[in-house]
Amino acid sequence: MTTSLLTHDLTHSTRSIISSLETLRQEHNLLLSSSTNDDKRTHIQQSLETIDLGIDEAIVMLQLENHLDDLDSETYKLMLQVQRLSQENNWLRDELSVTEKHLQTSTQMKQEYEQDIRALNESLASITTNENFNLTNSIDIDKDMPSETKEQTSINSNTNPDIKNYSEVPARFRTLHNLVIQYAQAGRYEVAVPLCRQALEDLEKTHGHTHPDVATMLNILALVYRDQNKFKEALQLLTEALTIREKTLGLEHPAVAATLNNLAVLYGKKNRYKEAEPLCKRALEIREKCFGVDHPDVGKQLNNLALLCLNQGKTWLDKAQQTE
Repeated sequence: MTTSLLTHDLTHSTRSIISSLETLRQEHNLLLSSSTNDDKRTHIQQSLETIDLGIDEAIVMLQLENHLDDLDSETYKLMLQVQRLSQENNWLRDELSVTEKHLQTSTQMKQEYEQDIRALNESLASITTNENFNLTNSIDIDKDMPSETKEQTSINSNTNPDIKNYSEVPARFRTLHNLVIQYAQAGRYEVAVPLCRQALEDLEKTHGHTHPDVATMLNILALVYRDQNKFKEALQLLTEALTIREKTLGLEHPAVAATLNNLAVLYGKKNRYKEAEPLCKRALEIREKCFGVDHPDVGKQLNNLALLCLNQGKTWLDKAQQTE
């Protein structure tokens, strides 16, 4: 602060001196033009040269002061930039530490899941085909991985020549989906949602809006919004995903059935069963045609449809009792 004031005072003094020297120079020029004495004219001429030299030196000083001011300004900007980079570096270091902890947790969870899967497979192997199974009371939705990944596995084992082939879901989507699910399950939607949106924006810039990969990301983001109970946003995204898949993959593609099923589930959670039922029926028809009636996905779809019908039956019964 003190240095800045001193510099300002020095600049002001220098400008005042230049102004005074210019006034003095004008007076000397008047004296030079009116004087007839050669000695006097010589002295006046020498004084004028000294005044001009002083003015030039003062101007140089002003220019030097301006240059020093510019250097001070650049130095201050660089200091601010260093502070900002230091803060960003600390933030990145913290994020890296958190990510490493999440990675350790995920690795541990993966090992636990693998143990659970092995135990479950051993249990299933001991179950005879004559045992009865109870229906679950919840509507099935493809949540643990993108639904199109499951559909691809089913298609690869299907021999129906009428089904259109499409590329397997890239590994980056499975990784991103698992990461988003982890953040969503931890309640960190402020991380999960921007992560999905950034990936969606990158895909749209690279491939355009009407691309199957874009539909995949729309489906993932819709599931996050569904977990946040944002029905309107989830419905809009699933509708967009359905439109893209119908256009790019065909009306009877298994991925279309997966999106129809997710839409039906979403309507079912809002007790809008009449809107959910035709979507569920269409998904069932597609899966039966693609996989055959004995496929597990067909069984899940039948279970969803049965639950929707059951819920509508309860609603109709309540209405009938109210009118009696």
